[in-house]
Amino acid sequence: MRNRREFLQALAVAGASAAFARNSFAAPKSLLVFTKSSGFEHDVVKLIDGKPSIADTVITEIAKKRRYGVHCTKDGRIFDSPDLAKFQAIFFFTTGDLTQEGTDKNPPMTSAGKQKLLDAIQGGTGFVGSHAAADTFHTSPDPQDLSNRYIAHGENSDPYLRMLGGEFIVHGSTPRLQATKIIIDDAEFPGLEGVHSTVEFTEEWYSLKDFASDLHVIATLATDGMIGEAYERPPYPMTWARMHGKGRVFYTAIGDRPENWRDPFFVNLLDGGIRFAMRDANADLSQNMKMVAPGYAVIPPKNQPKPQQ
Repeated sequence: MRNRREFLQALAVAGASAAFARNSFAAPKSLLVFTKSSGFEHDVVKLIDGKPSIADTVITEIAKKRRYGVHCTKDGRIFDSPDLAKFQAIFFFTTGDLTQEGTDKNPPMTSAGKQKLLDAIQGGTGFVGSHAAADTFHTSPDPQDLSNRYIAHGENSDPYLRMLGGEFIVHGSTPRLQATKIIIDDAEFPGLEGVHSTVEFTEEWYSLKDFASDLHVIATLATDGMIGEAYERPPYPMTWARMHGKGRVFYTAIGDRPENWRDPFFVNLLDGGIRFAMRDANADLSQNMKMVAPGYAVIPPKNQPKPQQ
């Protein structure tokens, strides 16, 4: 009996050791960082003298802190590669129609690659978008006068935008950067611990539209006192989370201003969004848009003449 008991104890210890070894050497989760600019190329994603961009550097630091693997690329062919399946989440800071070579001349994704991206998210891959991710795959046609952006397309929006949860219309130009208040609607979202409404922040603020009805709004933009037609509207969502099929989606309109990539508020918010998308942090996903931003559907005027003073 003693020999049998000793044998079973040794077997249990061996099994526990094997399980520990499997967990210790498990492959880390990986994040794909995609920053192709088919449209306007922002300073924060430019590669200068072959060095990583500002966005690549900060996200790599977040990934290292969280022990994630990270792969930064501007090559759209990644979405046709079997390697796409290796990533638990995908980060976008992109512009324009990514199936076109466009501004930065990097290889575009194919139409099939775009569908593979959307299918991956539908199947459970997480997605994180910053700023210009909403200035990507505009609903066709997207003419030079941008008139189509001032129309609510709803279910006829580009499928990428329906996944993301909203579309960029325009931002102010004089001034381009404005200090305004961010209303925190969910202070319990990962990365916002200890943050209280409101937060004053300076950024190039996107005016957005075609919000998905199931958004969980994390923060809204307080438009009162802002300058320019782009903001002649009630407060509207500027940071949110939602589910796209089985995939967790996070977006924040912050990200244009290089200085903000070292601002603790933004970096912590981005870190929380990444952890949420990676399924390492949970969050409330209740639909709250109609409550926190009842005027969300208002679209600002387009180049309306000012009344004579």
